[in-house]
Amino acid sequence: MARSKDLQSREDQFINSVKESLDDAEKLLREAADTTGDKANELREKAMESLRRTRVALYDAQDAVLAKGRQAARATDDYVHDNPWQAVGIAGLTGLLVGMLISRN
Repeated sequence: MARSKDLQSREDQFINSVKESLDDAEKLLREAADTTGDKANELREKAMESLRRTRVALYDAQDAVLAKGRQAARATDDYVHDNPWQAVGIAGLTGLLVGMLISRN
C-alpha cells in the first residue's frame, strides 16, 4: 500500500513538473512574441531549454514504463512456464467470463 502511494506521488510530481515546464515555455514564447531584439532571442532560448528539459523528462518516463512492461512480461512468461496448467485454467476461466459478459448484451 505504501509503495502504491509512493508511486502515485512520483507520478503526480512528474505530471506537475511537465505541466510547469510547458507553462513556462508558453509564457516565455508569448513574451518573446511581444518583444524584439536581444531580449526576444533570450526569451526564445529559455523557452527552448524548457521544452528540451520536458522532452528529456518524457523520454526518461517512457524508458521507465517500457522497462516495467518488459519486467512484467518476463514475470508472466516465467509464471506460465513454471505453472502451465494453472495458466491454461486461468485463461479458460477468463475466456468463459468474457464470453458470458458479451453474450448478456
